[in-house]
Amino acid sequence: MALPPPDPQFVLRGTGAAVHTLHFSCGSQEPAVPVLFSGSENGVIHVWNLETRRVDTALDGHGRKSVYCVRTMGGKARLLSQGRDQRICLWDLAEGRTAVTDSICTENVGFCRCSLVKVAQGRWLLAMAAKALQEVQVLELPSKTSVCTLKPEAGAKLGMPMCLKLWQPHCGSQPLLLAGYEDGSVVLWNLSTGKALSQLVCHQEPVMSLDFDSEKAKGISGSSEKVLSIWSLNEQQNLQVYKTHQLVNAGIADVTIRPDKKILATAGWDHRIRIFGWKKLKPLAVLDYHTTTVHCLAFSDHTHPAERLLAAGSKDHRISVWSIYTQT
Repeated sequence: MALPPPDPQFVLRGTGAAVHTLHFSCGSQEPAVPVLFSGSENGVIHVWNLETRRVDTALDGHGRKSVYCVRTMGGKARLLSQGRDQRICLWDLAEGRTAVTDSICTENVGFCRCSLVKVAQGRWLLAMAAKALQEVQVLELPSKTSVCTLKPEAGAKLGMPMCLKLWQPHCGSQPLLLAGYEDGSVVLWNLSTGKALSQLVCHQEPVMSLDFDSEKAKGISGSSEKVLSIWSLNEQQNLQVYKTHQLVNAGIADVTIRPDKKILATAGWDHRIRIFGWKKLKPLAVLDYHTTTVHCLAFSDHTHPAERLLAAGSKDHRISVWSIYTQT
């Protein structure tokens, strides 16, 4: 008999609004306390201390407009956040500071989360949906220099970019970008030429979320439908459908592969978190705690497998934190 799904290890309350983004900073490079960042619909970013399970700091830099992306840049002291105020803020949190040190105006009205990849020590690339409907802009940080603007070919009706994933095939190589669009397509972009390398229609509805495993050259995407699409990238850099998985209920708000590439999690409109084995997409568990839509997920970056956590943020104002499949 299968074991019943576990309860959350703990639940974080006090955001006062729907939770739209989560990001852990628990790596061992710093002796300090592991933290979880959350961004809420009321514009507040909470920095949760995972030892006390309380808020250490509340940051307010988006004029009370929903925060839907939070990422660290090489340690928990440097933070990037994106909000519905059409701004991306860069924060300095060292030594107790809570200052926005710089910001980027996106002029984009959608919900597309930006994507960040480190390309060298102290240098990052940032991809974000641009002001023009179908375009994606790529900047270098911290200089904010424009790298390229990715525009679909004339006549292509991709619609708005809905989700983005920057990744580097291997160290020193030029990063690539995967973008999911309103028409259900996933497109692979070459940043040095600004051209699309491959396009694949994965869904009948807008691509709500995607993640990619660069080691296996395999990705996964979810939409408002009852299907997860798994696709692969061959050596000629062509995207191909690998397989699809039918879900019980429609609507995937977020999908994320754990850093060790063993399992993945999906955030459902049906209030549930589903865990799958990444190798064969075998369903492993259904985590049923939240009372309404689960908007976002994050796996922790703990170096020791036994400490690994999964966090889920919901419209019900709560963040559930789970310890699951932590043995290698």
